[in-house]
This record gives sequence, C-alpha cells and structure tokens, in this order.
Amino acid sequence: SNGSIRLHQMTSEYPLMQWNDSTKGQPIIALQWALTRPAVFFALDASSNVYIWDLLENDLLPVAKQTIPSEKVSTMTLLGEPEKANGLLGMVLAKESGEIDIQYVKRKWAMP
Repeated sequence: SNGSIRLHQMTSEYPLMQWNDSTKGQPIIALQWALTRPAVFFALDASSNVYIWDLLENDLLPVAKQTIPSEKVSTMTLLGEPEKANGLLGMVLAKESGEIDIQYVKRKWAMP
C-alpha cells in the first residue's frame, strides 16, 4: 500500500532485497515477473504507472517507467511463451472502462 517492494526467498521470513518508496508512495496494484526473462519484473501503481525492473541492469531502481495516459488502469498481466527463445513478451492492461490494451515489451527486457 505504500509502494515498497520486497523480494523474498522461500526459506526465510526476511527479504533478500527491499525497495522502499519505489512508486513515490503510490500503492502497487499489480506485480509480475517477466515470463521470458527471470531477472525482470513489472509493477503497476495506482496512478497507472508501469515500472520495469531489470535486476541484472540495476538492482537499486527501475530501469524504465511508463505512464499509461488517458484512463486509469485497474490491473496488468504479462503474456509470453517462456519455452520459446523468440523474446516476445506482451503486457495486457485492463482499464476501468473495460477496455483491454495489449503492448509488446522491448526485446532487451524480454529476451532470455
């Protein structure tokens, strides 16, 4: 609810990494690992900003932020085929109006 993200190992109650105020205090409403690149995850905040984290490139801050204009996004999920090395990764955004928007992610964040 405060924008912090914690990365846990299943065998410990303490986080391996913690990023406080990663969304400048905005609640995170969706977070998902990339299906095709294990070091990348995406976070959607309540202000319709998508943050892209690539832990191999920078483990302190997101490597990109994209604001979704015009209408509030209510949820996000990723689609792709992890068993294929084609590097296609899509982001599905559901807007409050019921509209669905599908965007493809840059190959540098999708390639295994």
